Amino acid sequence: MGTVPRIGIFDSGIGGLTVAAAIRQALPQERLLYFGDNAHVPYGERTNEEILGFSEGIVNALLGKGCELIVIACNTASAAALIPLRERMPHVSFVGMEPAVKPAVEHTRTGVVGVLATIATVQGKLFASVVERFAKDVEVIRQACPGLVKQIEAGEFETPKTGEMLRGWIEPMLARNIDALVLGCTHYPLVRPLIERIAGPGVRVIEPSAAVARRVVQLMAERGLTASGNESGSLECYTSGDTECFNLVLQRLGLDGSPVRQGLWQADGSLKLL
Repeated sequence: MGTVPRIGIFDSGIGGLTVAAAIRQALPQERLLYFGDNAHVPYGERTNEEILGFSEGIVNALLGKGCELIVIACNTASAAALIPLRERMPHVSFVGMEPAVKPAVEHTRTGVVGVLATIATVQGKLFASVVERFAKDVEVIRQACPGLVKQIEAGEFETPKTGEMLRGWIEPMLARNIDALVLGCTHYPLVRPLIERIAGPGVRVIEPSAAVARRVVQLMAERGLTASGNESGSLECYTSGDTECFNLVLQRLGLDGSPVRQGLWQADGSLKLL
């Protein structure tokens, strides 16, 4: 039983590895299993029904591998599937993502903050509720970034095209005096250095992976699942797509995982992790 993973993490692709890295740092003794649904990336251009179907298939596969806590390391999937999954699987502990609007609002001095996210996230009810709860007296400029996830999935972290896309979205926000910029998609921290160069030193760039990791630590402790300090942790990765970019991102994040394995979608909508 020593090799059974306890924390399952999933995303539409490689972006959630930024969350996995934060969890790995916070809980180095834990065994993590990560699945990237690269066959269906990007989720941000799909319907809520599709995303929920994918998410349910993934969660069942992770539970089947022994995972006891599930992290939805994807803002789009969290917006579409977190509440329905909690209703359908009340015995499972879920941790989801929401745009880090609250810390941005707490730190703004100009009263204007920006959010970069997928189309599905900026149009979703979860995002609207976050703004409603935390940003009543602050202007929140929401900017959908169509095509950015595809750029990142292709490993285009520092290319002129990615820079041009980001400037097109960020520079109009700068003209409106933002001093905080929320990365509302787990893929976006992979181009954070480029975003920070465009935004400049006067803008604080915020993403929630550290906060998600803290919540995982809290839940593991509450459920009595935390591994003892002398256990050695691990990260096992699966993808429904190509493994090449996965390995590139693992290296970029300093994650020493075992070889990336294949996950295959079945005709009945279930997911098989090989």
